[in-house]
Amino acid sequence: MSNILLNVNGIEVIYNHVILVLKGVSLQVPEGRIVALMGGNGAGKTTTLRAVSNLLQSERGAVTKGSIELRGERIEALSTSEMVNRGVIQVMEGRHCFAHLTIEENLLTGAYTRRDGKAAVAATLEKVYNYFPRLKTRRTSQAAYTSGGEQQMCAIGRALMASPKMVLLDEPSMGLAPQIVEEVFEIVKDLNTREQVTFLLAEQNTNMALRYADYGYILENGRIVMDGAAASLRENQDVKEFYLGVGGAADGSARKSFKDVKSYKRRKRWLA
Repeated sequence: MSNILLNVNGIEVIYNHVILVLKGVSLQVPEGRIVALMGGNGAGKTTTLRAVSNLLQSERGAVTKGSIELRGERIEALSTSEMVNRGVIQVMEGRHCFAHLTIEENLLTGAYTRRDGKAAVAATLEKVYNYFPRLKTRRTSQAAYTSGGEQQMCAIGRALMASPKMVLLDEPSMGLAPQIVEEVFEIVKDLNTREQVTFLLAEQNTNMALRYADYGYILENGRIVMDGAAASLRENQDVKEFYLGVGGAADGSARKSFKDVKSYKRRKRWLA
């Protein structure tokens, strides 16, 4: 069994002191693995990632119950910069490159917190270009004038410049052509295999997520309704019908929520 890098224990998240978004979410991310957080829009995926990376405050949100541990250390009170120093980097949904900077300048901002010298940063930059050859050819282009796919690659590359132990990747496929999505996921898999970077990714494209992840959690309305090894989730009939579009009405109109249709017992989780 791999070492557990991240342990999220029964967390509740409230926005504006009144809106309950996460309702007892528990999940684990083993070191060196890819774990996918899946579910529809508004299920709570982004909120879960922001709870881990401590970006909730900017959205007037807070973890009000439960705990989040990185290598056994409670991290809810740490600042985002302290999280970066511990090797946890979030790649935000929607790419968020600095539009007026070149691709290379964007990448170098990711190394801002490093203290291991210019030569080490230059070596990491070359490594990023090896993973993303397209970025090397566009290195002097302003980010604003690059494609959506190139901006997504730039956002991931910028995270890699900080030499992360874990990357929180929010909706990497959003707004990208299928071929580019596949390219991005192939690079994620490659980074995981060759660099041992751990990934927790939030993704609406369940089919793609389950192809590349080791383990998956499915969220609905702020609760985890199912989890398991990616291979077993891919073969699960309910997952096929409700999340992979196999069976049921072609347009999804006849489907209710997973919970409405399937009566199941939630297994005891890692709550103390």
